[in-house]
Amino acid sequence: MSHFSGALQLTDLDDFINPSQECIKPVKIESNKSKTGAKIKIQEDGYYEETEVGPRKLQKVEITLQDCLACSGCITSAEGVLITQQSLDELFRVLKENEIAKNSGDPDKVKTIVLTVSQQPVLSLAEKHNIDIEECSQYLAGYFKEKGVDHVLGTKVADDLALIETRNEFIHRYRNHMADKKAKHLPMLSSSCPGWVCYAEKTHGNLVLPYISSVRSPQQIMGVLVKQYLAEKFNVPGSNIYHVTLMPCFDKKLEASRDDFFDESRESRDVDCVITPVELEEALKKNNESLTASEKSELDWPWSDVRPEKQIWAHENSGSGGYSDHVFKHAAKELFSEDLGVLEYKQIRNPDFREVLLQKNGEILLRFLIANGFRNIQNLVQKLKRNKCDFHFVEVMACPSGCLNGGAQTTRTDGAWSKEFTIRLEDHYKKLPKSNPDNDEITKLYSRFFDGMQSDKAKCLLHTSYHAVEKLNTALNIKW
Repeated sequence: MSHFSGALQLTDLDDFINPSQECIKPVKIESNKSKTGAKIKIQEDGYYEETEVGPRKLQKVEITLQDCLACSGCITSAEGVLITQQSLDELFRVLKENEIAKNSGDPDKVKTIVLTVSQQPVLSLAEKHNIDIEECSQYLAGYFKEKGVDHVLGTKVADDLALIETRNEFIHRYRNHMADKKAKHLPMLSSSCPGWVCYAEKTHGNLVLPYISSVRSPQQIMGVLVKQYLAEKFNVPGSNIYHVTLMPCFDKKLEASRDDFFDESRESRDVDCVITPVELEEALKKNNESLTASEKSELDWPWSDVRPEKQIWAHENSGSGGYSDHVFKHAAKELFSEDLGVLEYKQIRNPDFREVLLQKNGEILLRFLIANGFRNIQNLVQKLKRNKCDFHFVEVMACPSGCLNGGAQTTRTDGAWSKEFTIRLEDHYKKLPKSNPDNDEITKLYSRFFDGMQSDKAKCLLHTSYHAVEKLNTALNIKW
């Protein structure tokens, strides 16, 4: 469980693992009975010490994934699929079976393996291996193609679609809010972080869910594009495509496992497996392999005949996808005819809780917020509960510093988080070429596949819904 985001831990204002009163595992203590009873002391290092028969260390409490699956505080038993189906070992198993199928001469058993690579893991691995970012993407493509992956893609197209859909939804909500300020349309909260969404569903339910954007994350948009749009382009059924993503956090495994992203007609998930930089590094070390020993290969670009010069792009200045920046600029132009350049954010409580304003004649027209990390999420939720959240839009991410510091990034040195490493990733991200979502590929994609922007098909395939989860009172939820 230690790999999931702080938001999934439901802890007392802590971004990292620290079992709270909502997460208690009974511990059996073996001790000889005596008339006086044993006395237990807690040492500074968190260990227990039994003193009645002399000092001795007792077993330290550990909360495992199996323990967590036994309660509804974090992830449910239905999500136990993560244990076997969401790992690099599972990908290697599928690749091995696919190779056997190819050699058997039975084409019906052969799957088309597609890997989607997000920007943040590429930056993380490039910094870890001290290589150029674009070169790192080529080494990744080469490594996985050598293992048997057929196509390796970037997330740029899905990122662009997510930004366009989010900005359009915001404009719609804003105008509805101005027409009926009693309606729960604002603030609009971003939905691309699965740790944040899972926390909202299982902890605050219908109090928070009406505010969350319905736009799918780029990972899940890529799932739709790969299993449906590219399936036609590759001339294979979507059910014969095995889609893998390389993502910066383990919470993406939870997201891929949601029932909302299972297509019953194909009997397959939009994303079959999620792997992470940490898992890749462990596999390289275990197999005595080097990422840079692979022959470099370009990321595939099946969206048009013109390949872009660069494949790894930034979206504004936020390493979490640029939602706040992009929606703010678009809303300023669309609603108030204001063209804006680089946005200047003001820190409120800490660097992960900062706002940007659009003002005219002393009136605040737009007020956006970036809230990263569980402590800041708690502050945001409290504002919502007290009906004192006067922001129009909030970019919410469960991890401090956002996706560049995702829980599965290689930002840890000897088991400790490295702030300096994350700062270097942020600097690298700012130097990447900036993507403009309003490009020819996206325009053609809306026309060819989604029946136009804001069509019923686009609404169905690019948006989703969220569900309040009733918390069960189990033995593990007892407050002592």
